[in-house]
Amino acid sequence: MASVRVKLVEGHLAGATNHPGSKDLDYQAIYNQIAAAIPTNPSADDAHSYGPVLVRLAWHASGTYDVKTNTGGSDGATMRHMPESGHGANAGLDVARAVLEPIKQTHPAISYADLWTLAGVCAIQEMEGPTIPWRPGRADKTQDACPPDGRLPDGARPDGNHLRDIFHRMGFDDREIVCLAGAHAVGRCHADRSGFDGPWTNTQTTLNNAYYRLLLSRDWKPRSDPAWKGPMQYADEGGKGKLMMLPADMGLLQDPAFRKWVEIYAKDAQRFHTDFAKAYSKLIELGVAFPASSEYITFKRTDE
Repeated sequence: MASVRVKLVEGHLAGATNHPGSKDLDYQAIYNQIAAAIPTNPSADDAHSYGPVLVRLAWHASGTYDVKTNTGGSDGATMRHMPESGHGANAGLDVARAVLEPIKQTHPAISYADLWTLAGVCAIQEMEGPTIPWRPGRADKTQDACPPDGRLPDGARPDGNHLRDIFHRMGFDDREIVCLAGAHAVGRCHADRSGFDGPWTNTQTTLNNAYYRLLLSRDWKPRSDPAWKGPMQYADEGGKGKLMMLPADMGLLQDPAFRKWVEIYAKDAQRFHTDFAKAYSKLIELGVAFPASSEYITFKRTDE
């Protein structure tokens, strides 16, 4: 497998303490190390894969961006610090950060901010998602750069206005909102983290368009089994099934502008992958002032 090297020149980023001196970083090698760690999750609930939680780490680190104030976002990796690491939306992401820590120690010249976003790209590609070009140049920041709580979506809110408030702040439109929601094809909710419980799809480690197809085709009703004591969520099979949807997911069906894109992606898996690659690449670059020397890297999947 061919390796890709990008030279980081001393001083190209102010305060970039994790880019010391002139250092050749083999990003394909780092990608391969992340990929090797993905299938080792001992939890059967996550289909023995860290892939979904790595996607979530990159998304939550990036989705705090505010275009008006140019604060938040992946640049800084501020989730390393309190209070951001303790925000409710980030519950459980200490697992993802711990998985990546040995890789960081092996490659100390890479910033956490670059490592986390690279991990998200790796997880998507290794879970049969689209190829996502990535470039380095994010710097790690101190605790005082932590964004305020409440910048990430609340899964308990089904109204489209809430989603638009969150995503328009980042600079996304309705199509991109629905497209990024397609990441719910992988992973699951955990009652001890979000309060919600269960997977969205039966293919938790494959980034396909199943989320949209199931959203449209199953009989979703409020979860009705007597043992459930958590927040209101939806289950298939009239409320008694094993798959779940959040109120925010159901909101995509209730809003005509969102539903249009749910129907498009449900019918066209390739369109979903194409649009998702663009939206995710945009997400992990929000607010980052890349050096002029930065170049995009296209990584090879480990099965290629």
